[in-house]
Amino acid sequence: MKQSFLDNLLAFYAEDPTDPFNVYALALEYSKFDIEKASHFFDVLLTSHPDYLATYYHAAAFFASIEDFEKAKEIYNAGMILAVKQNNTKTHQELVRAYRGFLDEWEE
Repeated sequence: MKQSFLDNLLAFYAEDPTDPFNVYALALEYSKFDIEKASHFFDVLLTSHPDYLATYYHAAAFFASIEDFEKAKEIYNAGMILAVKQNNTKTHQELVRAYRGFLDEWEE
């Protein structure tokens, strides 16, 4: 079943690789089982779709989970700045909470 879901996501991406949601969905799905591909798709989002705010929470958590702490820190910070710029208070608060949790774990 996982493979058919992934096949659907890949088909959506093939139809429109410029849609950030298609890239986002692949990054999230690959983050469950393929670190290299997940990393690739998160990097595509961050470079090609830097205003896609949904990216930052999950990308930062992903890079923290693979112990790329500096990159995770940069992504959290960029996401918080973007949330303020987009006047998205809810996402800003979520990113701040996640970032504080990340710092608590990272500093231990």
